[in-house]
Amino acid sequence: MHADPRPVFRPPSPNPAWLAQYREDALDPALPIVDPHHHLWERDGEQYYLDALLADLETGHNVVATVFVQCMWAYRTSGPEALRPVGETEFVAGIADEAERRRTRTRVCAGIVGHADLCLGGGVEEVLAAHVAAAGGRFRGIRHLTARSEDFIASIAVTPPARLMAEPAFRDGFARLGKFGLSFDAWLYHTQIAELTDLARAYPDTPIVLDHVGGPMGIGPYEGRRDAVFADWRRDMKRLATCPNVTVKLGGLAMLVAGFGFHQRPVPPSSQELAAAWRPYMDACIEDFGASRCMFESNFPVDKAMCSYAVLWNAFKRIAAGASPAEKALLFHDVAARVYRL
Repeated sequence: MHADPRPVFRPPSPNPAWLAQYREDALDPALPIVDPHHHLWERDGEQYYLDALLADLETGHNVVATVFVQCMWAYRTSGPEALRPVGETEFVAGIADEAERRRTRTRVCAGIVGHADLCLGGGVEEVLAAHVAAAGGRFRGIRHLTARSEDFIASIAVTPPARLMAEPAFRDGFARLGKFGLSFDAWLYHTQIAELTDLARAYPDTPIVLDHVGGPMGIGPYEGRRDAVFADWRRDMKRLATCPNVTVKLGGLAMLVAGFGFHQRPVPPSSQELAAAWRPYMDACIEDFGASRCMFESNFPVDKAMCSYAVLWNAFKRIAAGASPAEKALLFHDVAARVYRL
């Protein structure tokens, strides 16, 4: 067996002392927000559980509910392999129960997106049923990671096989989501958007949420090629937008793979700087998909490596400054609430 020759890019961890150097007050603090994408985990010795999440949620924005998205944490350590991801749902449901007991202002983990190996085909139904049973009425969907580059590795997860979404076994499992009323969260890179379009067209009745504006890459061979990458990304996103069952999350651009490198600066970026960097991608998504199929997301604590929660949402509010009140309601609250049935 040969070792994988691709270079590995390790995502940076949040640095509280660095983040503390720059703060902003929340813009439009009354605007209701559903944060449809965050994680709960322990990485590099730092826990991001309920107290850490609440500390971010309480920095001035009106976040009324959140959605947890799978991150390969707290899996069961025994029992059938296929059912081990249910441990994550059990863990997150416990966090949500704790938040309810504490009567937090935000409905924490009001929706849960977990993992199931869709390549199990018909066998995935047992796993889906177990997730639903474990979530206390909160289970909303599945994310089976498909993000893969032939040029590098930049994920905390196991690298998936190439062209996974086209595999018959994967599609057999994917087809079972509708029986349980579940959606599919897609995390992939911009070179794979066409594969998702093919999947979305094959299963037009299954709701699909594309995470992180479709993963435009800016590291490895894509570094210094932002204009060319944007052109390729925009072309494929326009085609994906013709699939009415697809919704897009506007966020994730503070991840290492996007190549903006804000974490390398002496002082954290301002919301004006973030908005200027991210606006082309988010404006394009809103133009192609419409405000009724887009939702802003935090992707915390991953994106916390490059900016604080308050500054992140200020950047989104600056990007949406020219939108109508109805469009802002869709982008910050209503689309997420509808897609995740909150």
